[in-house]
Amino acid sequence: MLQSSAGASDKKGRVAGNKRDDERVPLEGLEGEVMVFQPMTILDISVGGAQIETSFALQLDSLHDFRLTLGNRSIVVKGRIAHCHIGQLTDVVALYRTGVEFVELTEHARNAIGHFVAATKVSQGPPSIVDGIIAED
Repeated sequence: MLQSSAGASDKKGRVAGNKRDDERVPLEGLEGEVMVFQPMTILDISVGGAQIETSFALQLDSLHDFRLTLGNRSIVVKGRIAHCHIGQLTDVVALYRTGVEFVELTEHARNAIGHFVAATKVSQGPPSIVDGIIAED
């Protein structure tokens, strides 16, 4: 089997036991961020956005990717944090209620959310009417 000279020279540059294709250079003080999906509860949703509940606060106006499981479909959408406040506070945990405005929705995501909202409304039926007295101004 013949091997190209470029492939042979690439392998010569690797340090024994190093399986990386590219050499790494040491750095001091370079910082970055990691995106990690965390659990959340979706309290309500529309094509324009959602209200969610988390065990952590989200920074106002920050952008995040949200993975939504809508019935048997799962989509990832980008959202802007419109508001965030403590919704429930106990001795053990604080739960934050956050308003998310969906931004840059793809047609696929818009359709998936729209169909989910419509199907949910149909399955929930009409709202209950409770007898009561309307207060006068």
